[in-house]
Formats: sequence, C-alpha cells, structure tokens
Amino acid sequence: MKMELKSTISFTFFSLLVLALANGSNAGKIAMYRGQNGNEGTLAEACATENYEYVIIAFLPTFGDGQTPMINLAGHCDPYSNGCTGLSSDIKSCQAKGIKVLLSIGGGAGSYSIASTKDANSVATYLWNNFLGGKSSSRPLGPAVLDGIDFDIEGGSSQHWGDLARYLKGFNKKVYITAAPQCPFPDAWIGNALTTGLFDYVWVQFYNNPPCQYNPDAFMNFEDAWKQWTSGIPANKIFLGLPASPTAAGSGFISADDLTSTVLPVIKGSSKYGGVMLWSRYDDVQSGYSSSIKSHV
Repeated sequence: MKMELKSTISFTFFSLLVLALANGSNAGKIAMYRGQNGNEGTLAEACATENYEYVIIAFLPTFGDGQTPMINLAGHCDPYSNGCTGLSSDIKSCQAKGIKVLLSIGGGAGSYSIASTKDANSVATYLWNNFLGGKSSSRPLGPAVLDGIDFDIEGGSSQHWGDLARYLKGFNKKVYITAAPQCPFPDAWIGNALTTGLFDYVWVQFYNNPPCQYNPDAFMNFEDAWKQWTSGIPANKIFLGLPASPTAAGSGFISADDLTSTVLPVIKGSSKYGGVMLWSRYDDVQSGYSSSIKSHV
C-alpha cells in the first residue's frame, strides 16, 4: 500500500513537471524596435524594464549597390561625427541582462537592394566587421558586439537577401538572423529569402495590412494568415508583430484585452509561436502596452 501511494505521488509529480515544462516551452517573448524617436529614452532604460527579450536597433537604411553604409538613429545621436559609439555601454548593459540586441537594416521608408551575390558578400562583411564579431577601426556603435541582424525590407528589390543571410551565418552560425515581413503571404520583398531556413525568428507585421491583420469581424482572415506563416516557412519561431499603441501605425492595433482573451489563445496553439513584436519603444513608453501584456505573452 505504501509503495502504491509513493508511486502515485511520483506519477502525479512527474505529470505536473511535464505540464509545467510544456507550458514554459510555449511561453512567448517580446521583441521591441527602438531607435527612431529621440524622446523614447535610452537603450539602457528600455532594457531595465525587463519587458523585452529582444531589442532591435532601428535602422541602418543605407547599404548595398556600392553605397557607403550609414546608420540613422533619428534624434539619438549623429553617426557622421561618430556620435553613436556611446551606445556601446548601453548595449552591453542589455546583454548582461540576457537581452539580445540586434541591428535592423532597411526600414519602412526606403527602397533597398543588393546588386549581386558579390554585393551581398560585401554587405555581410561590413556588418560582421562593424557591428558583429569582426574588427574595424570605425565601428559606428562602438566596441559592443551585437547579437544579430534584422531584415526590415519593405521596398526595392527581392533579390539576394538570402545570399546576405547565408554570408552572415557563414561568419558565425550563432549570429541571429531575423526579419519583419508584411503579413500578406508570401512577402513581396524577402519571401524567397525566408525559404532558406537561415532565419531564426520572423516577426510578421500584422498591421497596416487590413486583409490579414486582426479584425474581430473577420477573425478567420487573421487566423488563416497566421497559419500560413507558421506552416509556410522554416524559421525557428514566428512572432505576432503589432503596434505598441493606436497611434504607432495606421491600423492593426489590438487592445491588451482583445490580445490576451481572443488572439493569444489561438496563436499560442502553434509550436512555432515565439511571442509578440512591438513597434516601437517610443509608443510603448507612452502606452505601457508591453507591461500590460507581458505576463500573458
């Protein structure tokens, strides 16, 4: 009788442990874009909230086709006078908390292209030496070594982005490669690159895209789009990309109540679910959105 009781207790404990591990394994993370508003506070302050597991520095909009690469961090610092190197200490502060810090190339306002496979190699080499694990005498963000590169390509050419990802991974397989495509599937610009299996995380922009973004009156459209993304590309995890406030995008904002009660219970059913991406840090400071959803993601 005693053995049977002990066995039952052990089995119950094992079952609870398995359940806890299963729930933990599907716990989502929050990725945040930061850098395009001088009033959003410092990078260190963003990481100090501990609301984000990934912070994406936005943007490096000038690169490729023989252009001299140049970052643009809006009102934060002046890259032309090496004024952004002070970010290095903030980056290291974030990383010391276990937060991954990436640099996003592209952005919503421009047209971007890589001229050839050779050009992709040149851009990858520049990114490796100036932002990642390589060496350069003119690292724009100082000596800190970023964790990866994000592709936010929303215009221009659809060619050679896969080559760029391949060359970056060639330097070090541990370099994170991520992307922020629009929710219509497949993405017009980096759809081909996303089929390579080189992308670790894909945070899909489910905003400014009425046909596939969340709409309580047409929920199936959103759900079908989510299923296309989670089943259609070989990325490790897919994130739901959202505006962090009603004014952060033209459309697509989901209230914290709707997100936690209606949307997350559906999309968390996928093993590819990674969490939520937010645009942007400035809007999150104003709205407190990440704090209101953090425990549910």
